[in-house]
Amino acid sequence: MTDNLQNRGPQDRDRINTSEKWEVDYWSKKFGVSSEQLKAAVKAVGPMVEDVRKNLGK
Repeated sequence: MTDNLQNRGPQDRDRINTSEKWEVDYWSKKFGVSSEQLKAAVKAVGPMVEDVRKNLGK
C-alpha cells in the first residue's frame, strides 16, 4: 500500500514517527518547535504525542 500524499495529518495521531520528514514537519509546526527540538523530545520520552507535548511544555 502506498502513502497517500494528500493526507497531510499523521496516520497514528497518538504517535510521532521521526522517520518521516513530513510528519516531523507537521509536529514541529504544531508544537512551534524546531525539528531538532522535536526529535530530542521524542528521543527523551518516546513517540507518544502526549509525552512529547509535556516534555516540550506545550
